[in-house]
Amino acid sequence: MTITVGIIEDNEQIREGLAVLINGSPGFSCVATAPSAEEGLQVLPKKRPDVVLMDINLPGMSGIEAVPRLKELLPNAQIMMLTVYEDDEKIFRSLVAGAAGYVLKRTPPAELLDAIQSIHHGGSPMSDQIARRVVEVFRAMGASAAETENLSQRELEILSSVAKGNRDKEVADQLFLSVETVRTHLRNIYKKLHVRSRTEAVLKYLSR
Repeated sequence: MTITVGIIEDNEQIREGLAVLINGSPGFSCVATAPSAEEGLQVLPKKRPDVVLMDINLPGMSGIEAVPRLKELLPNAQIMMLTVYEDDEKIFRSLVAGAAGYVLKRTPPAELLDAIQSIHHGGSPMSDQIARRVVEVFRAMGASAAETENLSQRELEILSSVAKGNRDKEVADQLFLSVETVRTHLRNIYKKLHVRSRTEAVLKYLSR
């Protein structure tokens, strides 16, 4: 099944480069692009992409401001911030606004495609540098060990593997399980931890 992608990016060269990459990769299709948040809010809902790549520093309305508005129009779309910024405030404002992933623009093309696929399947991809910053902040906040006490041994094994950056297939291969079994366990983990994403689950696990 083809993953459809929309792009909101004001830099024409980057925007066109991303579109070419996505359209030239099997299983992906760029269905809409826009140079501003305002135009993106008009154009993307008509095309209903599965995944939206959103720049932060846009002319007029910022990408962070656009996220909740776009989520209202496209509640099923997964929004991934694609940016040059690594500072904590922008990371957390993006995630709180409703973005499910945060990837740096210097991410290699193959990794970017993996991230698009991951977010489409319920993951919360982040560049390594971003993930470390998020984990450090949550560790500093502290969390109760009770958050994970209801997890089974198998669920803890899966969460431990996910926390190391392994994707569903890698977790499945490591634990001799099917990919669907891993995803079923992850859904149960989300319910037990009262979280909605892979990233939130990992953060609670690491900060326990």
